[in-house]
Amino acid sequence: MNKIFNPLRRLHFYAAFFITPLLLTLSLTGIGYLFYTNVENNIYHHEFFSDSDTKGHQSLDDAVQEIKEVYKGYEIQKISIMDEPYNNRVTIGNDDGESRYIFLDEHNQRVSNQNAQYTYANVLRETHSSLMVGGSFVNYLVELAACWTIFMIISGVYLTFKSKALKKTNKKTSFLFNRRVHAILGLIIAIPIFVIVLTGLPWSAFMGKQINQFAEDHPKLGYSALKSNPPQSEDNELPWATRNKEKPTSKKDPHAEHHGASNSLIGAEGQQSIENIIMQAENKNIKKPFSIVYPADDKGVFTVSKSSNTGVTGLDVAPKEETTAYFDQYSGKLLDQVDYEDYGIVGKWFSFGIPLHEGHLFGTANKVINLLVCLTFIGGIVFGFLSWMRRKNAGSFGAPPQMKGRVPIGLIAFLIVLGIIMPLFGASLIIVAIVEYFIWRKNKKKV
Repeated sequence: MNKIFNPLRRLHFYAAFFITPLLLTLSLTGIGYLFYTNVENNIYHHEFFSDSDTKGHQSLDDAVQEIKEVYKGYEIQKISIMDEPYNNRVTIGNDDGESRYIFLDEHNQRVSNQNAQYTYANVLRETHSSLMVGGSFVNYLVELAACWTIFMIISGVYLTFKSKALKKTNKKTSFLFNRRVHAILGLIIAIPIFVIVLTGLPWSAFMGKQINQFAEDHPKLGYSALKSNPPQSEDNELPWATRNKEKPTSKKDPHAEHHGASNSLIGAEGQQSIENIIMQAENKNIKKPFSIVYPADDKGVFTVSKSSNTGVTGLDVAPKEETTAYFDQYSGKLLDQVDYEDYGIVGKWFSFGIPLHEGHLFGTANKVINLLVCLTFIGGIVFGFLSWMRRKNAGSFGAPPQMKGRVPIGLIAFLIVLGIIMPLFGASLIIVAIVEYFIWRKNKKKV
């Protein structure tokens, strides 16, 4: 038993020791994000539900033109058509990557605006996914923490039963008590934490690409039109399964000048009005709430979508209601539509998995369950830390001893399999092996 037990215990210890700060950050920000809709409904009550001081009614197209004139240097990116009682939201952005939300009341008059970077939901999401720092290194670091968490779950379950940590003993020491509580909490949340980590992987920097590539290469399991890019495009209100789908192109009518340029939102001659696109969408039974992404160029299309994971208060829908429809920007004709039923098993899994991860798949109960899992996870970390503090001798690091002799082939095979499934984990294991080798050499010289 010791041939597998000792190296696993050492790896489990090092993993816990080095990624605990990240795990605490992810858990706490995750808890905050669970209730973002409840928080935003209160702190942004004016923006979401109030009427403008400006009286009178104007068309949505006139409102968009007004926004373009008021916010010089910004381009219209998308508009969120909300269901009552929420105000519609127009998203604008500039070349510096700054975005703002403009809220319109039922008369399409401007109520207020927000800097998108500093809204409650976006701050929590950025902190949770990239520690508010951003960049590939931080994204990979967060993903690496998730991978090691999966390893800690598996190794922790094994160590719990092999060490008989759950067995009551006549010895009454704080170390044994803390270890036992740590083991119990770990077993309670093993499966829930595994599911939470797994459903967060499609947003990861490295494995997100691999998941998309797998879905593209295996259309019966994924979705045939998925591309290899991670789901981080500007179309961030699209369903995960169609975020990277190649969009159809619009065909410009040679007689488009007869349509009139006054309806244009981005200046394309003969472009349909946004109100007409909304009407076309509703005629196709696409009910509110939904978002509209504007054409990127003269060959682009209007993209109308309903998603279960928008990250926008009031815009999420049930997974089976997901749809992405593409409308010709000149004729308003529906060119293509992808519904939930068209997804492969991977797309369907993440359509349910992502809102489950975010805590809004089945209402308040989902939030409460995720909250309890996160709190239990934090409790497990605390008792694991206390167990280590009670076990280690003064002046020592207290790490489990290195194994003497060769590492069992079964353990090596297990780690290789995990490394293949989670490449960042595999790469980090190589670094761990190198460090362990030099520690072994140093200790050997002392003997």
